Amino acid sequence: MTIFRIGEAADLLGVSADTIRRWVDAGRLAARRDEHDHRVIDGAELARFARAQAADPDPGVGFSSARNRLRGIVVDVRKDTVMAQVDIQAGPFRVVSLMSREAVDDLDLRVGSVAVAVIKSTTVVVERAAPTAPAGARANG
Repeated sequence: MTIFRIGEAADLLGVSADTIRRWVDAGRLAARRDEHDHRVIDGAELARFARAQAADPDPGVGFSSARNRLRGIVVDVRKDTVMAQVDIQAGPFRVVSLMSREAVDDLDLRVGSVAVAVIKSTTVVVERAAPTAPAGARANG
């Protein structure tokens, strides 16, 4: 069973540790105490909570086959005569899109605009992060 400390859960959800503590204190997110009396959250519980938080992230959208939607703020726009690069910061994630300059102009994308990166791909690479060492543990070497 995977368990996460408050700080790790906060990093995964892109919020502060204080926000996680408030959710736990309010009963929105279940936590327990480990053998060191630290509050920890079961991985399945954190996944359930994250999924509930993400339910219907953009109710203004009609029907789409794309399921990967990241709402964020445009942090950079680079245009030349034909193409453009748009950088969106969606929580802790940076999404870069290359598109025509005409599309950027039509969408009026500028630094500070809110935008949704819609991702539909036949190839999605999933990596599993290496486990983090417990506090105080030393690396071999």
